[in-house]
Amino acid sequence: MSVETLSIVFTGMSISLAAFYYISTLRNAQRTQQLTLETRQAQLFMQIYDRWSSIEMTKMEWELSNWEWDDFDDYVSKYDSDVESISLRSVLGRQFEGIGVLIKRGLIDPALVDDLMSASILGYWEKWGPVVKEWRVRRNIPQASEYQEYLYQTIKAIAEKQHTELET
Repeated sequence: MSVETLSIVFTGMSISLAAFYYISTLRNAQRTQQLTLETRQAQLFMQIYDRWSSIEMTKMEWELSNWEWDDFDDYVSKYDSDVESISLRSVLGRQFEGIGVLIKRGLIDPALVDDLMSASILGYWEKWGPVVKEWRVRRNIPQASEYQEYLYQTIKAIAEKQHTELET
């Protein structure tokens, strides 16, 4: 083999090794970036969940779950006439609205939300959904609580796949 042939073989091998190294580096960077994204999503969700797990939020959820009404007008007469009641429901609703937006935008994993909050989300919308839907009609605000409803639909689909006993 001549020096010229060795030079060509060596150059080819060098280019191949450089390409292999470049591809390996890119794959590692992509894995690191994905891991960073997943970690940030988990941290964001845990901040939400920490607030959700607070004594204050637990008391709010409990109190609201005990409210009873016959129809929308009965609900309004009992619970939509004072700032305290309106605020109580708004805080909880906004929590779910925010989670719904984050899921819709792909910022948190809906399966993670399902794992830790599905019972509360499903119970909340099943109780409050009819009130919200009537509120939309009467106030002509069709987008009111749209992400609460989106959250419910998303989590319900996941929960039904994971828990066949929930199917009706």
